[in-house]
Amino acid sequence: MTLSDGTGTAAAGLPAQSPPVDPAQTAAGHPRPDDLKGRRASRGGEAGESVKRNLVLVAVLVALIAIGAVTQPQLYSNSTWVWNNILSILQLASVIGVVTVGMTFVIIGGGIDLSVGAIVALAGVWATTVATQSYGAGGMVFTAITVAVAVGLINGLLISYGKLVPFIATLAMLVAARGLAAEISDKQTQMSESSLINGIAADKLLGIPLLVYILAVVAAVGWVLLNRTTFGRRTVAVGGNVEAARLAGINVKRHTMLLYGLSGLCCGIAAIMLTSQGTSAQAAMANLYELDAIAAAIIGGTLLSGGRGTIVGSLLGVIIFATITNLFAINGLSTEAQNMVKGGIIIAAVLVQQFRFKAVSQFLSRNKT
Repeated sequence: MTLSDGTGTAAAGLPAQSPPVDPAQTAAGHPRPDDLKGRRASRGGEAGESVKRNLVLVAVLVALIAIGAVTQPQLYSNSTWVWNNILSILQLASVIGVVTVGMTFVIIGGGIDLSVGAIVALAGVWATTVATQSYGAGGMVFTAITVAVAVGLINGLLISYGKLVPFIATLAMLVAARGLAAEISDKQTQMSESSLINGIAADKLLGIPLLVYILAVVAAVGWVLLNRTTFGRRTVAVGGNVEAARLAGINVKRHTMLLYGLSGLCCGIAAIMLTSQGTSAQAAMANLYELDAIAAAIIGGTLLSGGRGTIVGSLLGVIIFATITNLFAINGLSTEAQNMVKGGIIIAAVLVQQFRFKAVSQFLSRNKT
């Protein structure tokens, strides 16, 4: 039997040795090229799927506009009316759009918030008390945001540390916040005396209402937060698999509480916007906003089970619902018929999500085998 010739070449009769493996390629924190390719392919597939869903939503929006043009051709033939109508739709979508941004984060994180409408009402009522208005517009804005964030954090505290089911915790908060708002306002409408606050809904910049700009800024910040920050990645991780997120080192309880605080922040901003629109606040304002926000997020592709969703999709969902409302209004149709159509759309969207999820699961299971 011959040994190695000293140059590293295997001697005759001995099996060839595989080349040495660089430990840096297999060490923790240095994934192999095959793993990186798999992750990139997965992210690319998810991005492509989101683009497809958004394109479908845009197609639905175009179809609604086409229906309006067919049913009211005399209106849609006037370009000035069309532009003003578009601004009306965007203004109609602005307040609920801001609430939906916060709701999207909560649902992606695996939760639900049924108290957003009540939080908007409580923040609006508290901001329009005589004592608060004595501090001017700045005091009103600060109060609305502080109250809303505080209530949102209480929701998160009850859910994450109190281990209450999100549905029960936020349902209880809905009742409590509405009751507190009615107690503070004595069930009366409180008028806003601040010209700065009232001007938010009335004023325009470059012909576009300020409310639309506020929605655009909130949506843009939400998109960056979800897609370009660690907070957004942790939100998706927590919603996708809580146990895996915990094992990865994420403080799931703290993150969940922050998600509800973020939802409260959006509700505080929406409270100021809604107060500006009506130049007043009352305990009954923002009624059923929670259902509209959840519906818009679902239509936009956000999974109710958590782990997936986009700000752009949710925003398109809000605009679609606002367009439906506008379409029914210009055709003189009843609110009851509008609600029935909205309900049908929500059911259809959930069914599509379920069937698509089952199809993807079956495809993955077949590939594993």
